[in-house]
Amino acid sequence: MAKKVLVVDDEKLIVKGLRYSLLQDGYDVDAAFDGEEALDKIRATAYDVVLLDVMLPKLTGFEVLQQTREFSGVPIIMLTAKGEDMDKILGLEYGADDYVTKPFNILEVKARIKAILRRLADVRSAQGMEERIVESGDLKMDIDNRRLYILGNEINLTSKEFEMLELLATHPGKVYGRERLLELIWGEDYPGDVRTVDVHIRRLREKIESNPSEPRYVQTKWGVGYYYKEQKS
Repeated sequence: MAKKVLVVDDEKLIVKGLRYSLLQDGYDVDAAFDGEEALDKIRATAYDVVLLDVMLPKLTGFEVLQQTREFSGVPIIMLTAKGEDMDKILGLEYGADDYVTKPFNILEVKARIKAILRRLADVRSAQGMEERIVESGDLKMDIDNRRLYILGNEINLTSKEFEMLELLATHPGKVYGRERLLELIWGEDYPGDVRTVDVHIRRLREKIESNPSEPRYVQTKWGVGYYYKEQKS
């Protein structure tokens, strides 16, 4: 089945070019030209990847990103004309998965999409088909359907938060350094630094831990990295 991509940009020529090129590669492509239309489509359709421009009418790309993360972990690649690090940090805080700075090469955009889809497939295949449900303490992960429950209540994670928790929870007790997590979850070519890992660990703990300052699940081995501590169900 063709992977479904939503392209969001108010510049119609950019949308037309991206749509044409992605269709040539076999993707199923939708388009939206403002923030409100983008949110409506993301709510209504299960996309595999969203390409989201920062500067949009009605709602900015960051507002769309922030509101999307309240109900979906769909991978989102931001398209931005701004190259400042602050924009990238802000995007990561809201849950963006990657960035492409305008003007961009279409080959780079397609490479970023393929990298995200490949990482998702690699994380899943690395677990095999034996154990697709992880239960530990009050936590239950449905890996195939990418859903997390705490005490039976569904918790919305971003795609990166879910991937990180999945990796740690399926290898309980194994300590991963920040550099290794950055490489496994974001890819070897990701331009960010290890602070990205710390931000996501903090946000993950805020969502799954009853007391984030004294975590039960995602723990720190000081000077080494992070690991998952299995709990009795």
